Amino acid sequence: MLAIPDFDLVHVIGKGGFGTVWLGVNRTTGRLRAVKVIPLRPEGGADPAGREIVSLTRLESNLRHAHPDLIAIHHVGKTADHLFYVMDLADDVSGAAPAAGASYRPATLERRLAAGPLPPAECLDCARQLLGALAFLHEAGMVHRDVKPANCLFVGGALKLADFGLLTDARADVSRLGTERYMPPDGRMDARADVYAAGLVIYEMATGLPAHRFPGLGARAREVARNPVLAALIRTALRACQAEPDARFRDGGAMRAALEAPAGAAAGTALGRRAVVAGAAAAVALSAAAIAFLPATPASVHVNFTTRPFEATILLDGVEQREPGGAAYRTPCTIENLPARPHRVVFAREGAEDLDAGTIDFARVREVVATWQKPR
Repeated sequence: MLAIPDFDLVHVIGKGGFGTVWLGVNRTTGRLRAVKVIPLRPEGGADPAGREIVSLTRLESNLRHAHPDLIAIHHVGKTADHLFYVMDLADDVSGAAPAAGASYRPATLERRLAAGPLPPAECLDCARQLLGALAFLHEAGMVHRDVKPANCLFVGGALKLADFGLLTDARADVSRLGTERYMPPDGRMDARADVYAAGLVIYEMATGLPAHRFPGLGARAREVARNPVLAALIRTALRACQAEPDARFRDGGAMRAALEAPAGAAAGTALGRRAVVAGAAAAVALSAAAIAFLPATPASVHVNFTTRPFEATILLDGVEQREPGGAAYRTPCTIENLPARPHRVVFAREGAEDLDAGTIDFARVREVVATWQKPR
C-alpha cells in the first residue's frame, strides 16, 4: 500500500498513462479528497513525474487566483518514491454524497454521457463552464492539450476541467501529446487545438454521439433543428472543429463569447438548418454513413444530412430540396417526409465540384454524412 503524508488511500478511482488517482481520507479532518500519485522512477526512461511537476509549477505561477471552472489543487508533495497532489473529490456518479467506500465512482462527463445526451439547459451550462476554464488558461498563456469528457469532473454539480499533466505554454512548436481522437488534423497543439477538442466535447454533450461520429446529428437532429439552445451549441461546435486552424475560434474566450452572443441565440431554430462556417476544398471525396437501420419501412421518413464543410444544398434525384418557405435546405439539416425508397443524393457548394453520394435507400438509411477533402 502506498504511504502518503496525512492521507489514508482507500482505493483507486482513476488511472492514466503513468499515474493513478486514489480516494483519500485526511487523517486529521476526515475530509475526502482525490489524490493523484505518480512514480518518481518509472520504467522505460520516461519522466512523467517531472513533466507533471513542470505543468503544476507553470499552472501555479501563471494563475493569480483559483478559477471556479478548474479543479482545485490543495497540496503538492513528494515522498521518496512518488509525486502526489491533493484535489477536490468529484461527486459520486450515483448522485449520492461521496463516501469512503468501495462503491464510490467519480462523476465524470464521460460517465454522464454513457446515459445519453445532456438536456439542452444542462448542456449549455457545462459548455459555459468548460469554455470558462479554457478561456482562463488561454488568457494566462497556457494550453491544456487533453480536453475530453474523462477529464471533465462534476464537483457540487458543476463541471470542472481537470488533469493538468500535459498543460504547457502556448507556443507554435508544442509537441503533439494528448488523446488522439480529440486532436485536430493539422497537428498544432495550441489554443486552437483546445478549441477543437472542446468542440467535440460539446458535440458529444449535445448529440450523445461519440466524437468519431462528428458532424452527424443522429437521432437528435430534429430536436437540434427546433431547439435554439441545441442549435447554438452545434453551431459553435461546427466552427470549433473546422479542419483549418484559422477557421476555428482563436481561443476559449472567443469561443465562449460566440456561444454567449445574443445574435447566436437569436438565430434559434435556423441554426439547426444552417451552420455558416468558412472553408474551402480543392477536390472531392466521399464518406457517406449508413447510420440508422430501422426494422419498419414507413411510406415516408425523416433523413438527416450533414457535410463538411457545411452550408451545402441537397439534390435528390436531380431536384434541389427546399424548405416550406422556399429557401434551399442547407446542411446540417433534417428533411422530413421523404419517400422511403432509393434516391440519388448529390451535395452542392459554391466554388466546389458537386459531391455525388450515390444512390441511398432511405428505407434503411436515415443519416447521410459526406465530406469534401483537399487533394493529398
